[in-house]
Amino acid sequence: MRQALRNRRTLQLGAGGAAVLLALSACSSASTSSTGSSGSSSAPAKLSGTVTVFAAASLKESFTTLGKTFEKAHPGTTVTFNFGGSDTLAASITSGAPADVFAAASDKTMTTVTDAGDASGTPATFVRNQLEIATLPGNPQKITSLKDLTDSRLKVALCDKQVPCGAAAQKALDAAGLKLTPVSYEQDVKSALTKLELKEVDAAVVYRTDVQAAGDKVEGVDFPESADAVNSYPIVLLKDAPNAAAAKEFIALVRSEQGQRVLNAAGFLKP
Repeated sequence: MRQALRNRRTLQLGAGGAAVLLALSACSSASTSSTGSSGSSSAPAKLSGTVTVFAAASLKESFTTLGKTFEKAHPGTTVTFNFGGSDTLAASITSGAPADVFAAASDKTMTTVTDAGDASGTPATFVRNQLEIATLPGNPQKITSLKDLTDSRLKVALCDKQVPCGAAAQKALDAAGLKLTPVSYEQDVKSALTKLELKEVDAAVVYRTDVQAAGDKVEGVDFPESADAVNSYPIVLLKDAPNAAAAKEFIALVRSEQGQRVLNAAGFLKP
């Protein structure tokens, strides 16, 4: 009988100790879970500050839209842009201009930055773009082909040959076996289009995206040689980016499904 009582007490003490251990374990787990949910180790850091993006002029409309989207998604951030000719932007970056992101209109101009060691990681192609002939509304000169632009009576604006849109235009002309002497070489595609809008020229060879962005101010004429001069657009985080964390997220937005919808709607081709 005494032995049975001792065994019963032992079982009761064991059960009680197990209950205590279970309770302590639960408290410890709750504490750890609470710390994990609010600690910096598991929660993503809040983005803030300015993201400076150097981007090809042809990206102006779509990137401006994406900048606003980014700021709305990340309160406390500001996206500022420097739009221009890709070669000019690349030269600024390699000369030490502070920037977080570079989006170029050709692989060649991106190489200027990567060869100088100013890129962080490998550039990624996010869209492509194709040329189009822009004319005044109604196409008063009845331009239907690239060959028509060689007519000496027409005033034509091209991008400078060092600029991606100019290099692409020259590539298309070479593919067609044509020679064209423009009345104006412009530093970026928007400047070439402005020449047309001001009626200083009869036509300009620009990107389809720029014709679309100009709306009813101009009219576009497709030409088959443009297929031989499609430009890829690479984007990269810069090595000394002042706001690398936010810059990475902006690049992620550009490459995301949401970003691609904005770019495709602007006329850009998929990468």
